[in-house]
Amino acid sequence: MATTSETSPAEPTGIAGRVTRALSPVPNTWRRFWRRVSRYMPKRLYARSLIIVIAPMILLQSVVAFVFMERHWQTVTQRLSKAVTRDIAAVIDMIETYPDEAGHQNAVRIAQERLSLKVDIMPPDPLPAPGPKPFFSILDQILSAEITAQINRPFWIDTVGNSNIVEIRIQLDDKVLRVFARRSQAYASNTHIFLLWMVGTSLVLIVIAVLFLRNQIRPIQQLAEAAESFGKGRPTPEDFRPRGADEVRRAGQAFLQMRERIERQIEQRTAMLTGVSHDLRTILTRFRLQLAVSGRKADVEALDNDIEDMQSMLEGYLSFARGEALEDTGGLNLETLFAKLAEEAKLRKRKLSVQLSGDPEVHVRPTAFSRLMTNLVGNAFRYAQTVHVNAAHGRGSLVVTVDDDGPGIPSEKREHVFRPFVRLDSARNQDSSGTGLGLSIARDIARSHGGDITLDDSPLGGLRAVVRIPA
Repeated sequence: MATTSETSPAEPTGIAGRVTRALSPVPNTWRRFWRRVSRYMPKRLYARSLIIVIAPMILLQSVVAFVFMERHWQTVTQRLSKAVTRDIAAVIDMIETYPDEAGHQNAVRIAQERLSLKVDIMPPDPLPAPGPKPFFSILDQILSAEITAQINRPFWIDTVGNSNIVEIRIQLDDKVLRVFARRSQAYASNTHIFLLWMVGTSLVLIVIAVLFLRNQIRPIQQLAEAAESFGKGRPTPEDFRPRGADEVRRAGQAFLQMRERIERQIEQRTAMLTGVSHDLRTILTRFRLQLAVSGRKADVEALDNDIEDMQSMLEGYLSFARGEALEDTGGLNLETLFAKLAEEAKLRKRKLSVQLSGDPEVHVRPTAFSRLMTNLVGNAFRYAQTVHVNAAHGRGSLVVTVDDDGPGIPSEKREHVFRPFVRLDSARNQDSSGTGLGLSIARDIARSHGGDITLDDSPLGGLRAVVRIPA
């Protein structure tokens, strides 16, 4: 029976398929590699810009230095060492050609006057033991190789140290030839000048790059600080103005225009609400006067309660819409604030415990933040008997946790209660005096400081409110 196999058109077969399957893990491996590298890379723009400028420069200098060391330095040293070895071989030939005393003297004289070599003919004592080899010495390697290749006799050389003299001893048939040569004759000794110039120019270029990048990065840092201050509800630094490159100037100008539009919108909203508040209060006052002159007391009390509710809702709405946005930032002492909350707990006959860690002085909008804490703790007093407040200030942030033993709020409704005028039907929102704006105002104040409020289960069995703001 014949069988047939079908191949999916999405998967290539043959050589192309094998190549595709072999290369498919490469992108994933590359991404994992870069994610691992990015963990150790600097996060700030200034440091990354320096790396972009300095890394290619260091790489180029390393390649140039390697090529120079490998080609130029080694080639020049090899040629010089070959020439010195050739001169020594010529001296050996003269000594062996004229073995008498006069011939030795002439060989020593010619070596000193014509070849700049100091030559001594010593008794046939054994050569010294080999000394320690230097860790890195082109001269020792090349000169030894040239003596072996040209002279091919037992020898001993001393190139270790910073001496300007190189000592060479060669074992002859019945004597030892000792030669002193200047290091510069066999070694490219001026290479350090090239390296110094290379390193020096690199340092100068790096300094220029650092100064240039600092001037280019500073406007971006100032823009980030101004945006961060505005996001935290603090005034923008007075000396901030768009500067730097054209793109940075445009971003700074766009930020200033955005800030002006937001501030103008807040001012217009506040002015409108002030007018509405004045008109509505006038009407409520007129109602009170009409009720005061009316006759039936039972109806007057019911209508007066309705007016009180309307007044409370009006004040709450105006406070929520205004959001204390026009208040300037300043210092607030948390110990003083918690002392006021403790007095309120005594009046309401509630149990309040406070724990504060870190600096009690915080930089916020004092009235707005006090109202935030009053709303949260007052809400806890309304529904619970025991309240615990824990405040931790440090590392540029303030975290305040308010726990209570009340009925709590279901997890699926915790975000819903932050909406304006939302009052749950559960036990936490059955108070008729509430307007459903307490948590909305609290979150609005927290977010105007650049933070937020979240709700969670409390270890005490009720609700936990967590306030996090940069301070």
